[in-house]
Amino acid sequence: MNDKYTENVGLFKALSDTNRLMIVDILSCGELCACKLLEKFNITQPTLSHHMKILCDCGLVCGRKEGKWMYYSLNSEKVQDFKNFLCAITIDKEDCICKEGVCNCGNQ
Repeated sequence: MNDKYTENVGLFKALSDTNRLMIVDILSCGELCACKLLEKFNITQPTLSHHMKILCDCGLVCGRKEGKWMYYSLNSEKVQDFKNFLCAITIDKEDCICKEGVCNCGNQ
């Protein structure tokens, strides 16, 4: 049962930073070179690389190298899976965890 939560906790951690949220927003418009991303922020290249590693490691962003440049884009399948998960845990449904008697929130 906890697999669906465990699978998504890394995404929530990755998105718990303002710069990373902004990077995802910027990449929603399409693939960009790291140099173009860097222009949008007041951060160093190593800091951007750190943020991109976190976003790539959780699967939300894909990176590809072309020559000496790195290009980044959103992983649309992972984004959709995450949106589905977020929707699933924020609506009332027949198979809700609260209906299983596991919740200690008083809504059992």
